[in-house]
Amino acid sequence: VTSRVLCAFSPCHLVGIGSPMTFSIRDPQQMVWVLEGESLIAVPSDNNVKPATVFSVPCTDPDISNEKGSPIYLGVKEDLCLFCAEIEGRPTLQLKKESIMKLYEEKKAQKSFLFLRGIEGSTSTFQSVACLGWYIATSLQARQPVTLTNDRGKTYNTNFYFSSL
Repeated sequence: VTSRVLCAFSPCHLVGIGSPMTFSIRDPQQMVWVLEGESLIAVPSDNNVKPATVFSVPCTDPDISNEKGSPIYLGVKEDLCLFCAEIEGRPTLQLKKESIMKLYEEKKAQKSFLFLRGIEGSTSTFQSVACLGWYIATSLQARQPVTLTNDRGKTYNTNFYFSSL
């Protein structure tokens, strides 16, 4: 178990894991990620809200630089992962049917699925590797999709509390 905890937060190219780490995520406005159908949205946390379980595994490709954070894959199910694609010239966060453990076992990083987890105080940021400079973000307004932004700290929250389940 100790190696699994260390794995999620630092590069661990030599230590295998049997299953992904699980987390819940909330932003500084106390909004949590919730899976509605095939969409990930942010809603105010309360006793009636069941936050999405976020799955995380490290990237095992030794060629991926970790200067700006720990390279990780994120999913909201073991077979539904966060994915960055350019749509109409703009980086867009999507959910794509893919096994998070298959991504973990890949020798070569799947950059569209990969995020650099940075630590800022007690919060984490998630920068897209496929679209550097773009971060996973939540709107300041409730019930909006979890998205990507390159405008940190203005219209969107890009810092999250990443709590182990």
